[in-house]
Amino acid sequence: MASKVQKKFLAQPVNHFYMLLASATALTFLGVIMVFSASTIHAIDTKGSATSIVLRQLLFVVVSLPIAAYLTKITVAQWNLLARFAFTISLLSLAVLLIPGVGKTVKGNTNWIDLRVIDIQPSEFAKFLMILWASRLLARKESAGRFNVNVFALLAPGFLIVMVLVMAGRDLGTTSVIAAILAGMLFVSGIQLRILGWATAAGALALAFLIATSDYRAQRFLVFLNPFAPEDYKLAGWQPAHSLLGLATGGLFGVGLGGSRQKWGNLPDAHTDFIFSVIGEELGLVGTLAVLALLGTLIYSMFRIALRAQEPMIRYACAGIACWFMAQSFLNIGSATSTLPVVGVTLPLVSYGGSALVASLCAIGFVAGAALRDPEVRKEIVKRRGA
Repeated sequence: MASKVQKKFLAQPVNHFYMLLASATALTFLGVIMVFSASTIHAIDTKGSATSIVLRQLLFVVVSLPIAAYLTKITVAQWNLLARFAFTISLLSLAVLLIPGVGKTVKGNTNWIDLRVIDIQPSEFAKFLMILWASRLLARKESAGRFNVNVFALLAPGFLIVMVLVMAGRDLGTTSVIAAILAGMLFVSGIQLRILGWATAAGALALAFLIATSDYRAQRFLVFLNPFAPEDYKLAGWQPAHSLLGLATGGLFGVGLGGSRQKWGNLPDAHTDFIFSVIGEELGLVGTLAVLALLGTLIYSMFRIALRAQEPMIRYACAGIACWFMAQSFLNIGSATSTLPVVGVTLPLVSYGGSALVASLCAIGFVAGAALRDPEVRKEIVKRRGA
C-alpha cells in the first residue's frame, strides 16, 4: 500500500516542484543553524563576536531568495541570451583574478576578488554559467538535427580553458567540480560511453599529475586512508583525522546542537569544508542521514524536472545543475568521511560562503522556473490554491 502511495506521489509532476522547494529550503535553514554552531569559536577568535559569521550567512540568504524568485520568472529566450555570453563572462571574471593586486589569496588559493565589504568567488558563478553555455550548444545541436557533431570537441575546449584559469588560482577542488560538470553534461548529451571513458581516463591522469607535482596535494592524497598514522597525524592528517573523530563522537543522536568539541580549534574550516563532520558530531547519524536524504531529494527532483522540460536548453541545464550538486556533495562528504582526499569544496546550501550560496540558490531558481513552465504543474498549483 505504501509503495502504491509513493509511486502515485512521485508520478505527479507538481510534487517534484514541491520536493525541490522543500529540500532546498530545509538545507538552507539547516545550513544557517549549523554555520552558527560551527563558526562561533572561529568568529570570536577572528571577529570578536560569536554571531559575526552567521549574520553574514543570513544576509546572503536574504539577498539570494528574491534573486532566485525573480529567476523563476525569466523566459527561455532571456536564459538563451545569457547563455550566449556565459562563457565570455566566466572567462573575464576568472581572468580578473590574474591581475596583480586584484585576486585575494586564502590558504594558497587565489580565487576571490576582495571588494572590501565582501569577497566574491567568480568560480562559483562560473559553474552555473558554464552549464548554461554548454546547454545552449547542446540544444542548438539537437534542434538542428546535427547528431553527428562531436560533442566532446564541442564542449571540452571551453571547459578546459575555464579549468586552467581556476587552476591558475591553485583551486583543485573547484576544478574537480567543473570537470565533473563537464562529464555530466557529456553523459546527458548521449555521448558514446567509450568516448566518455577515454575522457574520464584522461581527466584522471591530469588529476594524478596535478597531485604528484604538488607536495601539499600529494600529502593530502597519501594520508586520507590513514590520517591517524603517527607521522601524518599532526600534519596533513590533522583535518581528516579530527573530522572522523567528530563523526565518531556523535553516535546515533549526537552530542547535542552546539556541543561539538572538534570546532574548538581542532577542526579547521568547521563551518565551510567540514560542516558535515560538525553535523555528525552534534546531530549524530540521524542528522547526517537527514542531510543525505535532503540532498538526494533535491537532486532527484532536479532530474525529474529536467526530464519533463520541453525546451532542450532548459532540459540540459537542469540536468547539468543536478550533476553539479551531486558531484560537489560527493566530494565534500567524501572529504569529511576520509573516503576521498581533502579537496576543499563546500557542501551545497549548507556550508558558509556567500558566492557559493548565491550561485546555488540562483541555480535552484532556474530549475524551479523550468518546473513552473510545465503546463501540468501550473494547472495543479492553480487548482490547489483554489481549493
